[in-house]
Amino acid sequence: MNLFSSYRIKNLYIKNRVVLPPMVRPKLIDETGYVTDALVEYYEDRAKCEVGLIIVEAACVDKDAKLRKHQLGIWEDAQIDGLKRVAEACRKYNTPVLLQIHHAGYKENISEIPTEKLDSILVQFIDAFHRAKKAGFDGIEIHGAHRYLISQLNSRILNTRKDKYGGSFENRMRFSRELIKSTRHLFNDDFILGYRMGGNEPGVEDGIKIAKELEKYGVDLLHVSQGVPYPEIKKSEKIEVPNDFPLNWVIYTGTEIKKHVTVPVIVVNLIKEEKDASWLIENGLSDFVAIGRALISRANWVGHAKAKYKERMQIRSQDA
Repeated sequence: MNLFSSYRIKNLYIKNRVVLPPMVRPKLIDETGYVTDALVEYYEDRAKCEVGLIIVEAACVDKDAKLRKHQLGIWEDAQIDGLKRVAEACRKYNTPVLLQIHHAGYKENISEIPTEKLDSILVQFIDAFHRAKKAGFDGIEIHGAHRYLISQLNSRILNTRKDKYGGSFENRMRFSRELIKSTRHLFNDDFILGYRMGGNEPGVEDGIKIAKELEKYGVDLLHVSQGVPYPEIKKSEKIEVPNDFPLNWVIYTGTEIKKHVTVPVIVVNLIKEEKDASWLIENGLSDFVAIGRALISRANWVGHAKAKYKERMQIRSQDA
């Protein structure tokens, strides 16, 4: 097993373990949230260059809930045709493609948002799921990380609500649970459900608990990133990493969560070099490795990684 080994999630054949994560490309999108030619070209270039799995950047369920002015949208049916162009461009190269569904959340206290408002946002997510399937994607990734809406609800630090969406762990997970339950009929062996979650929500033990719960709900793929840390912990010191772990704390939380679930796990965060990506896969620490900025700057990252891998294997065989 190595970085270039294939993998299958239900009927989705994934040619290698390299994932293009959902990184928002504001320069390729205008304020309308509609797909542009430049955005289609960006994803097609990565699919053409043998990326194993593409997760298209955050598509917002509400034009008033963007993380920035220029962000992809999925809040109305008229956006389906443009999104379909992205899915078709990737499929030309036999590259499975998921669409991440997103709501930026609130800068004010999530606990002060009316219950009825969250109910209406849940309906917006459900509608967005239907649009994503109509657009021809191979699946959906729910954005439940990075302090956005669902991360805010999942967090025992931020969510001190007294209604059905807060308080107990079960209530904090209610939005995700109801969303998955209400759209379960959309998913089958050809249409999968992923979830980008916070590995620190606020600690690793919370991330593990959330991951195990999501697996119970029927999530097919977990993508472990950042959540809401303990407020007293500095940005650079969120999670204590063992001395023998060579990569950062975000990646470490993903490798810890993988030990507690049976669904495949993607790890992510500043992974740039083939040797680091390969180390994670070869040691069974993750099932997939997301390569973000490096794939933005070099569409053919996989080709270069293959060359580096062969070079390392040759040196290893010579030294043996």
